[in-house]
Amino acid sequence: MNLTLYHGRPADEAGRLAKETRVYDLLDRLGISYDRVDHEPAMNMEVCRAIDGALRATICKNLFLCNRQKTQFYLLMIPDDKVFKTKELSAQIGSARLSFADAQAMETYLDVTPGSVSVMGLMNDAEHRVRLLVDEDVLRGEFVGCHPCVNTSSLRLRTKDVFEIFLPHTGHDYTVVTLKGED
Repeated sequence: MNLTLYHGRPADEAGRLAKETRVYDLLDRLGISYDRVDHEPAMNMEVCRAIDGALRATICKNLFLCNRQKTQFYLLMIPDDKVFKTKELSAQIGSARLSFADAQAMETYLDVTPGSVSVMGLMNDAEHRVRLLVDEDVLRGEFVGCHPCVNTSSLRLRTKDVFEIFLPHTGHDYTVVTLKGED
């Protein structure tokens, strides 16, 4: 896989989806610097690890979760090497019976499809229906890698820019969780 690192938005945006272009527009408007790698659809963590190498950033697993009643939705950011255990997270956030939310909820709340979930989708959650949960190890890295609402590009952003500029702009707060991947 040939992965070239570019700075900023694509020079030619022909064929790009509007939701991807809106991410670049917002990042540029907020003055957030970013690097980008374009690639084939990243549908699993093995492909993401190759992209991670090109970006030189921690690509997070971004899991879109909900409670059993499907009344509370969560976006969980964890390092790709951590194992997600429902019981461990449920205890920390006081929500029993977490499961993966369906594709329709992803599109409704974040304007993303399976395989392209990322923190950037929170820009589309104007009603703040999604609660962001961040594993403490994500906050320790200088950079975070994520998709720009599509899984054919990946971005490298400074972690502090995501949490100190991007999230406040979207009106989203976040809850720090500690996941060890243990039962």
